[in-house]
Amino acid sequence: MRLNGVDDRLERHQYPTTSEELIAAHGNATVELAEGSERLGDVLERFGDQTFDDAEDVFTTLRAGVCHRGVGRRFYSDRDPTTDAEDGPAPVSF
Repeated sequence: MRLNGVDDRLERHQYPTTSEELIAAHGNATVELAEGSERLGDVLERFGDQTFDDAEDVFTTLRAGVCHRGVGRRFYSDRDPTTDAEDGPAPVSF
């Protein structure tokens, strides 16, 4: 996810603040995702009313809230499948 300058705007914003205030001030700004983009306001609205103490709280919420276009390959995992299957790989201890 690229914030396209939104991070600078969010860092200059007065904190503590609410999601409603952030949406009013910066909601139309877009963040660039792996496949497309999304409005900042749309991401924040998914979490309802919140209060943010600083810009880092907002960044954490944005990373958690972007839509499926922001995660790359959906349902992909580089982890081994569960080891309960009889034909699955043997567990390895590191």
